[in-house]
Amino acid sequence: MAVSSVLLTRVARGEHEPALRLVRHAPSVAFGRMDALETGFAAAVARARELGYEPFERLAGGRAAVYHEGVLTIGEALPDAQANLHINCRYEATAETVAAALRSLGVDARVGAVAGEYCPGDFSVNARGAVKLSGTAQRVVRGGAYVGTVLVVSDAARVAAVVSELYAALGLPVDPEVTGALADEAPGVGLDAVEDALIAAYAARGPLREATLDPEVLEAAAELEARFRPRSA
Repeated sequence: MAVSSVLLTRVARGEHEPALRLVRHAPSVAFGRMDALETGFAAAVARARELGYEPFERLAGGRAAVYHEGVLTIGEALPDAQANLHINCRYEATAETVAAALRSLGVDARVGAVAGEYCPGDFSVNARGAVKLSGTAQRVVRGGAYVGTVLVVSDAARVAAVVSELYAALGLPVDPEVTGALADEAPGVGLDAVEDALIAAYAARGPLREATLDPEVLEAAAELEARFRPRSA
């Protein structure tokens, strides 16, 4: 989150080119800013740690999302002088891009929320209209926006189990049965194939150039990291 925040700031100021990142994760939980306002937030943070999931606070909006080794996140830092006017356009473009990538892998991927899903949103990507596979949130600043997407590739049961406990602590309704994973829809598809499909889908929107993170970005992110640790910790 700290790296994404630094990239967003620099892209919005015109100090860095637009950036697209695909990230793999250790077990962790990304809590939203609204979660931090719930009376059960401290209990949810503590429970996440008890379950072996490191908690942190999200850069973008949305509710708690669970990451593990079978989860990919997609982060875009984009320049836009009128970023606040193009929120829906970014949501639509991201959802359609992710859905196109998943369809290329043989998934019946559709855009739209599934009743009872965790971190609900109109621009979730679901399978068959039955289970949620990914969700997207945004952070808008002057001059730019960050678009963050969480995609469950495998082991939906792990996500559903943790979501069920944390949402209970937060007092939020959720149906763990509608948490899905890409591998259940396209057996045998792994992280590498999903990353390739996502890169191809994003490249269809415009040319991509592989790059490494500037050391200055990493240094700035290290200084900012504490900002994304839960305030109840």
